[in-house]
Order: sequence, then structure tokens, then C-alpha cells
Amino acid sequence: MDVKRVKDYLYWLYYQYQLVTCSYVLEPWEQSMFHTITVTVLAMVVYTAYVFVPIHVRLALEFFSQIFGPRPESAV
Repeated sequence: MDVKRVKDYLYWLYYQYQLVTCSYVLEPWEQSMFHTITVTVLAMVVYTAYVFVPIHVRLALEFFSQIFGPRPESAV
């Protein structure tokens, strides 16, 4: 890909982010605070999902394997 196209696409994504969050109407110091809080919350959500989702999936699989149990040898 062309570097200019990638740069334009990233600028377009940032512009869309500003439009959706209405952060373009904030003053510069308010924008920096808003972006800091947004990135922090997003990082915490990603970290929490990374740590806890696999544990819950494993526990759900164990739960359902206990409910349905192993198949009897004659049914296989």
C-alpha cells in the first residue's frame, strides 16, 4: 500500500472518531483528557477480557461436560 493512502486512511478514521464522540468541539486540554480517559478505559476492557474470558470459557466447558457427561461405550 501507498504510505500516503495509509496516512489518509488513518486521518479519516481519527476524523470519524472525533465526529462520533463529538470531541472536535472540545478545547485542546479537554480533548487530551477525554482521549486519555477513553484509551485507559479501552485498555482496561481489553486486559479484563484477555484475563477473564478464557477462565469463564473453561469453566463453561467443564460445566456442560458435567451436564452431558461422557458417552457410554455402547453408544459410540
